[in-house]
Amino acid sequence: MPANHFTVNIPQSTLDDLRERLAKTRWMDEVEGASWNYGTNLAYLKELVRYWHDEFDWRKQEAIINRFAHFRADVDGLGIHFIHERGKGGNPLPIVLTHGYPDSFLRFQKLIPLLVEEKDGISFDVVVPSIPGYGFSDKPKEKGLLFKVAGLWAKLMTEQLGYPRFAAHGGDWGSTITEHLARSYGDSLIGIHLTDVPFSHIFEKPAELTRAEEEFLARTKKWQREEGAYAMIQSTKPQSLAYGLNDSPAGLAAWLVEKFRTWSDCNGDVETRFTKDELLTNITLYWVTETINSSFWLYYDVMNAGAPKWISETIKKWFGSSGVPTGFASFPKDISPPPREWAERFFNIQHWTKMPRGGHFAALEEPELLAEDIRTFFLSS
Repeated sequence: MPANHFTVNIPQSTLDDLRERLAKTRWMDEVEGASWNYGTNLAYLKELVRYWHDEFDWRKQEAIINRFAHFRADVDGLGIHFIHERGKGGNPLPIVLTHGYPDSFLRFQKLIPLLVEEKDGISFDVVVPSIPGYGFSDKPKEKGLLFKVAGLWAKLMTEQLGYPRFAAHGGDWGSTITEHLARSYGDSLIGIHLTDVPFSHIFEKPAELTRAEEEFLARTKKWQREEGAYAMIQSTKPQSLAYGLNDSPAGLAAWLVEKFRTWSDCNGDVETRFTKDELLTNITLYWVTETINSSFWLYYDVMNAGAPKWISETIKKWFGSSGVPTGFASFPKDISPPPREWAERFFNIQHWTKMPRGGHFAALEEPELLAEDIRTFFLSS
């Protein structure tokens, strides 16, 4: 079936209900001097919720979102929402950009306009799908989704949109899905560009490590101990947490905004990197689509789904995508940036850039730096 045009238009009754819930937030106390050490700071969250209720204009943000060309297509029985912006110039390069958690297709709202512009003789046809269970894509009805998304993207790009070969970029879950694309659909890939190495690779260490790799794995272990509890909850008992977040907008904001602060290059002040409107547009998207629960399911897949046999066997062989040219942009405030030699264990690294600034949400934090790196890599591919 062909893709259909799609317009974001949230029912007013949903927005009215949100405002009522915000007005009735039942606030709790916090330990004196807690700051952000116990989680999301109470004073900051109160101000964010006040702004959400009194000043935030979803309809304004909705109009901005609708400036892009949105579509929905049936791919293997799942409704997939995606943006498809055509590049300028003579022969744009098709590229699929894949988001992660706790963001959404909105991760790329600043990057898309930069990539569609022709510069140095290259522009991109940009495709930004919403992972099933996120945004306006359907929620999956069975477990094991993580291992199927690459196949959905391959069909979307080749069969629905008619691109026999294309490029791919991703971060967070997007890096995992992009790796799966390169591994399983390499003949269709021109190259891939990543901002992180999928975290699953840390679970089986090689016998011999360089000093840089040892330091990286030690940092990662420390991060897991100090910051990784969210992932354990979301991968073991996600439903228990999701009931509260799906019912309380203030609770949802607290759960999501803390990650944007901790994982970005903001030096403790989240609004040096993201405006309230940017934070709340993403949070509101989760709220109005009721997708916080389904957004957790990728975590559960990794821990519990029972990956297909070919996945289980390949993990033992250090699966990667060494046949597809790979570019990598390493942002210093990302979650434990890896050394190049670690990435080279799994990818055919042809381009490596150590960025001067930026964190986990590179496309939102440093869109110009990221766009330039993507452009430079694919110009040389």
